[in-house]
Amino acid sequence: MSKESEDFSTEIVQRGVENSGPNAGSISFSVRVGPRLPDFLSSVNLKYVKLGYGYLISHRLYLLLAPPLLAVFIARIAKFTWHDLYEKYGLIEILFISALLFLLLYFYVDLTPGSTYLLDFSCFRPSNEYKISKAEFIELAKKSGNFNDTTIEFQERVLKKSGIGDETYLPKGVFRPGYRNSLKDGRQEVSMVMFGAINDVLAATKVKPKDITILIVNCGILNTTPSLSSMIVNHFKLRHDIHSFNLGGMGCGAGITAIDLAKDLLDAYPRTYALVVSTEAVSSTWYSGNDIEMQLPNCFFRMGAAAIVLSNFRLDRWRAKYELKQLVRIHKGMDNRSYKSIHQKEDSEGRKGLYVSKDIIEVGGRALKANITTLGPLLLPVSEQLHFFTNLIFKKKKTKPYIPDYKLAFEHTCILATSKKVLDEIQKNLELTEEYMEASRKTLERFGNTSSSSIWYELAYLEFNSRIKRGDRVCQIASGAGFMCNSVVWKALRNVRKPNHSPWIEDQS
Repeated sequence: MSKESEDFSTEIVQRGVENSGPNAGSISFSVRVGPRLPDFLSSVNLKYVKLGYGYLISHRLYLLLAPPLLAVFIARIAKFTWHDLYEKYGLIEILFISALLFLLLYFYVDLTPGSTYLLDFSCFRPSNEYKISKAEFIELAKKSGNFNDTTIEFQERVLKKSGIGDETYLPKGVFRPGYRNSLKDGRQEVSMVMFGAINDVLAATKVKPKDITILIVNCGILNTTPSLSSMIVNHFKLRHDIHSFNLGGMGCGAGITAIDLAKDLLDAYPRTYALVVSTEAVSSTWYSGNDIEMQLPNCFFRMGAAAIVLSNFRLDRWRAKYELKQLVRIHKGMDNRSYKSIHQKEDSEGRKGLYVSKDIIEVGGRALKANITTLGPLLLPVSEQLHFFTNLIFKKKKTKPYIPDYKLAFEHTCILATSKKVLDEIQKNLELTEEYMEASRKTLERFGNTSSSSIWYELAYLEFNSRIKRGDRVCQIASGAGFMCNSVVWKALRNVRKPNHSPWIEDQS
């Protein structure tokens, strides 16, 4: 048996008082055994360390070559004065050489991939009519008649330990008796949340719809014809030559995938604005059956959407909030257990829903470990990397390798707000402080799991509380079906002031 399959957690559970048998009247206990996250800090997979340094070399090679070439060029030019050049060459030759140098400099600047700037983003907050408490959730579930007593009890247990508060948002139409997913309900929900987020971010950035050249929309379950991206093009009357993309089936990690695609397109199209929209349709993920393994999305998923405006205009650096520094994507789809851990299926009665495997925590933990190990070499200080390699080369046998302190790689984290149990495990294994976890926990409590947009509600929380200072690095981490784990690191270009419009402002209209 492999070491990976031996990572389990144990929990002692009190079963109550025995009513019969030789042990009648005594309290009985049972031991529950389940999978857990791998111990990040006791081992390191060199394959992912190597991958991280591969990214570092391939993306920074020009930084290594430019300084020596520039030094040689300056050393040669410094030997000449304008008088020497004028005596050796005529005025026409000097002007020609100067023009050639300026032309080469222009092509270098124009062809070198520029930075990707995040001008601003917006997270949609539904109106109070969609607000739902845990008690109301259970009450409506009972009244719907769609769930049996066993399912109701399971929902109550999950919600109690979920970390979700009593002010999340849910389309209450899903509690209609005999509810079945419909395109009408899905379209109504996503149009409300997407259009609301886009209107806010366009107003904040003062970018006109006609100036947007790239549009990327990600939504895991709802995939309509025409596409959701076409719905946005039609509603906002975007330009006819827009580069439009619609990503589906990738779950909660698709938001960072969309950012990665936008970055590649911005590298290909200079002086361009990109609009990225991340959402999920709860109306489409809702499951009205009684298969327990398909009930978790009902308990955790809530309404939400985020819209992000990116730019590669060099002058936009002065008004942008963040600059994209690193992005790492890990996919574990080659492993069958990972591939099957989350998938959409139909139950025995033909009702569609999302199946979540009992192995999801272990599967997600291994994907996260691979991502963090790859990301480390790209961000850790040189001193920490030298310490790691020195220990790795000269360490004694049968001793654990030195594991870098990943908290030195960034000042803030926005970890997908999946559930309290998952956040607890991640905090424990990465040895993160409560300050690092605060945005994720508060977002889970206030908005629930809004899927791929969750990490943006967390960043909005940090901004609302004036946590982001110039030079701070923010790491967003999200996992999704496939199984994938993605991370992106942003660097703050200025002190981010408390925004005038935020989902965390309770009294805003």
